[in-house]
Formats: sequence, C-alpha cells, structure tokens
Amino acid sequence: MRKIGLSITAAMLLAAGMSSVASASALENIVSNPKVSLEVRPRYEYVDQDGISEEANAVTVRTALGLNAQLFEVEGLGAQFQVMNVTALNDDYAPEQAGYPVVADPEQTRVTQANISYTVNGFTTIVGRKMVTLDNHRFIGNVGWRQMPQTYDLAAVVYNGIENLNLLGAYVWNVNRIFATDGDGPKNKHLSTGSVLLHASYKVMPELTITAYDYMIENLMDHIGLRLTGKVDLSGVKVGYTAEYAIQDDPSLDDSDDPLYSPTRKQDTEYYNLAVDASYNGFIGGLGFEHLGDKGSGDMAFSTPLATLHAMNGWADVFLSTPDEGLEDFTVKLGYNAGEYGKIVGIYHSFSSDTNNAAGDDDLGDELDIAYNYKINKNLGLLLKYADYNAGDTSFGKKDVTKYWVQLDYKFSAGL
Repeated sequence: MRKIGLSITAAMLLAAGMSSVASASALENIVSNPKVSLEVRPRYEYVDQDGISEEANAVTVRTALGLNAQLFEVEGLGAQFQVMNVTALNDDYAPEQAGYPVVADPEQTRVTQANISYTVNGFTTIVGRKMVTLDNHRFIGNVGWRQMPQTYDLAAVVYNGIENLNLLGAYVWNVNRIFATDGDGPKNKHLSTGSVLLHASYKVMPELTITAYDYMIENLMDHIGLRLTGKVDLSGVKVGYTAEYAIQDDPSLDDSDDPLYSPTRKQDTEYYNLAVDASYNGFIGGLGFEHLGDKGSGDMAFSTPLATLHAMNGWADVFLSTPDEGLEDFTVKLGYNAGEYGKIVGIYHSFSSDTNNAAGDDDLGDELDIAYNYKINKNLGLLLKYADYNAGDTSFGKKDVTKYWVQLDYKFSAGL
C-alpha cells in the first residue's frame, strides 16, 4: 500500500508539474518578449506667492510600473500597460490643505497607459489609453512635469512607411487630466470629448522639416497651423530654428446636445512663434518670441488646453491660461553643457499683453528660470530648478511668485 501511495503521490506531482509547464507555455503563446519598466521620482517643491500667507512645501513621490509585450506571437501586435501612483509625504500645500499655494500633485493612483497596437506595412494602429506628445507639446502634450501625467483615451493610426514622412490621425474620446480622480475635485479633472487630431510632418532635409496640423477639440476650438524647423551647422556652431503660425477658429466639432462650455463657441485669434538656438563647445544660447493673440471678436484669447503648459511661458506657471488681452513672451536663453558634470540653463522672460487692458496697461511682468541637470548614473538623475516671477502692471492682478524644486528621477527597464 505504501508503494501504491507513493506512486500516486509521484503521479500527482508529475501531473501538477506538467500542468504548470503547460500553463507557462500557454502564457508564452499569449504574451512574449515582455519588458518591464520602473520609475521612482521623489520631488520637493517650494512655492512662495504674494497674497497667500503660507508657503507651500510639498514632498511627493511618483512611482510608475509598466509592461510592454508582444501578443499571441503575432509580429507587430503588442500591448502596453502602466500604472502610476503619486504619494504625498506631507500636506503643506493645496489641494492637500487649504490656505497654501497650489502644487498640482495631489495623491492619486491611476492606470496611465493601457493600449493595444498593431504595426504592418508602415501603418501602426493604436487603441486604448496612451500618453501623447506632438512637436514641442505646445498644443498636444502629456504634462510630464507634474507627478501624474495627462493621458488620452483614443483610437489612432500612424503612418511612417515613406522615409522622412510621418502622418497621424486620432479620435480622442477622453482626456485624463492631471487632477485627482476621486473626491470633490475640479470639474475639469477629465475632459469627455469627441475630438480629432490630424498631424503631418515631412523632413525635406536636415535644414527643413515642414509640419502641418489641425486639432479639432469638440465644442471648444480648432487649431490649424504650419510649423517649420531645422538645424544648420555653421563652422562648428550648431544653429536650430523654429517658425510657426496657427489660427484658433470656431470648433468644427460642435455638439449642441452635449456642450463643453456653451452650445456654440466663437473663436477668432492667432498664434506665432519664432525662435533660434545655437550651441558651440558646450555653450548654449537662444532668442525667442511667442505671440498668443487676444480674444478679438471671439470668446477667448489663444489658448492650448491640452498642452504641457509648464514648459511654456515660464516655469512659475503664472500663464497657464492666456489673459483676454493675449500674451507676448520674449525670451533669452543662456546655458552650458559640461558633459559628465551636468547641464545648466537660464531663461529670461519678458511678458506683455497683445493689446492694452481697460486701464491702458500692457506690462505682464518678467521671470527668471534656472535649471541644472546632472546624471548621477545611467539610471538616476538629479534636477535642481528655480523660477522667480515679478508681476507687472497691477491692473492685471498678477502676483509675484517664487518656486524651486529638488528632484531625483530613477528609471529602470529590462526584458524578462
């Protein structure tokens, strides 16, 4: 009996082992070539804003875990999944506690990417939730500076089957913004929409890339524009330029049954951006001028609600929304890239309105931004960052703001 019992036990263990092997084999048939990624980004942010007695001192941590894999052993068929958490180690800032300046990093956990893609003959189709950035993030961005990024629920087709040509068409039904998804958060924490993004780019030569776009944001606006960029080597001096023009027009996609702001928005304003940058032996310099037109005969000034706004018009985030009188931003950039010792960049902004306000004023202040990036090792980076905004004419109602940040960013990825 003992031998029979042992034989039965051995058979059961063997069967269990074979079942595990079969299960593993079946899983490999579904998911193959998996690659995991991890990011841990602790940050300290300080904010001192005139008119608010308290000073914000926010200590937050972003933790992101992701997985990319091939599906069903089909070439070109893949899946992407990422979950992200923002943890606050204190509450000395709004929205965690009232009475403090805002640091837009509330505690939350969210699935930030979950999509399936298929690539064949130069076409890539993507369905699901994904981070999307186009060009310099001025119109379509992921707000990657904030601890919880902005993501898009979409169906998109990308074509790059012809050398130097890139085409994108996307239908977006939801924009998951940076705000907390639970509790009594702001109404714009998500943007339920039926918007269409069209983008085409062709690199004619290293000195010229032509980009055209039409971003149709339902019930709000159309942005139609042309962007020229390029790089030139002038006897060792590397020069880059940008020349861009866009109009803000009435929304093509205007659903009167489900309006976002009002049944019909009227838009009539324009945008242009001119910039030149140069680098030589580690030294960096640049000049720029950006114009966001006043509201004119429309309902609002030139605005880009889906942009990575922190990267535009000063890191103090004073101009996350464009004044009715419009905004003009003249910038001077100086910096030095010391290679293994890091990179430092300073940017000076001089702000003015496109048209005078009711008081006849146009001075919107100025700002100095400084950032130092240092690569500690291949996985870990250090960022020290500073922004100081000084308000202009008091009739605009702006307040002086000082901010600085200390941040570590650890990134790791590996195949399984």
